[in-house]
Amino acid sequence: MDIKSYIQDSINTKSKILNDEKLLQTIGGVANIVINAYQNGNKVITAGNGGSAADAQHIACEFMGKFLLDRPGLEAYALTTNSSILTAVGNDCGYESLFERQLRTIAKKGDVFIGISTSGNSQNIINALKCAKEIGVIAVGLTGAVKCEMDNCCDYILHVPSTKTPIIQESHIMVGHIICLLVENAIFNH
Repeated sequence: MDIKSYIQDSINTKSKILNDEKLLQTIGGVANIVINAYQNGNKVITAGNGGSAADAQHIACEFMGKFLLDRPGLEAYALTTNSSILTAVGNDCGYESLFERQLRTIAKKGDVFIGISTSGNSQNIINALKCAKEIGVIAVGLTGAVKCEMDNCCDYILHVPSTKTPIIQESHIMVGHIICLLVENAIFNH
C-alpha cells in the first residue's frame, strides 16, 4: 500500500459514514445523550486500550478543555491516565477489571461511558460496558465494522465501516469530534 492508497482508504471509510443515515442518526443520538447528561449535572467517562486509550484521552480532553469555542469545561475523564491506578488494579484485580473497578468508584447514574475498542472484543472494555449498564450509566461503544461482543452490552454502538485498525481509529476521532461539536453548540448556544 502506498501513500495515496492509504489516504483513499481513509476517505472511502469516511464517505461510507457520510452516506450511512442510520450511523449518522446514532452519532446524533449519542450527542443528544451526552447533552442531556451534561444538562443534568452528569459527566462523560472514556476508556480504551493502546491507540484507543489515546483516543479516549483525546475525547475527554475536548470536553474538559474546549473544542472550537472558548467556553467553560465540561466534566470528562479518561480512565487511562493514572498509572498508579492502572498498575495497582491490573496487578491486584486483573487487567480485565481495570476500567470496571474505576467506573464503580467514580460513575453515577446518568453519566455516559464511552468504551473504545477497534475489535469490539477487549475484555476490560466489555466488563466496563456491562458495569455501566448495571449501575445506570449510559453505555456507548465505538468499534469497527464486524459484529462483536460489544454489540451485546451497549445502549448505543457506533460501528465504523472498516476492518483496518488505523482507519477505524482515525474515524473514531472524527466521530468523537462530531459529538463534541454538537454538544458544545447545544450547551453553549452557538
